[in-house]
Amino acid sequence: MTGVGHSILIYDGDCGFCTAAAMWVSASWRSAARAVPFQVLGSEDLAGFGLTPDDVRKTAWWVDSSGRRDGGHRAVGRALLECRGWRRVLGRAVLLPALSVISRSGYALVSRYRHMLPGGASACGGG
Repeated sequence: MTGVGHSILIYDGDCGFCTAAAMWVSASWRSAARAVPFQVLGSEDLAGFGLTPDDVRKTAWWVDSSGRRDGGHRAVGRALLECRGWRRVLGRAVLLPALSVISRSGYALVSRYRHMLPGGASACGGG
């Protein structure tokens, strides 16, 4: 899986909300990027991306084709940048330094309470 030459969004496949969000954003990608649940990646693959199992349990990660890693709200922003239209504009906004406090706080809130969101389950954590 490592060194595949394209960007990858790594998310929690046990969380219905996370899976739905990853499928929603990836359906509009303009590139060969892939959305992959961390559960299908072994520790060796994660290490190839510079990540550990602990890194991916509570935070989504975007790893681009050059190996640059972004987690949390920055992963969401980078994934949205791969889209067309208004999603791409939203991705730019998420990554703006002036909005980073809001974006980071929003991601933290969703991440913390994802077990309560549609599709969420006890497997999503909740804290």
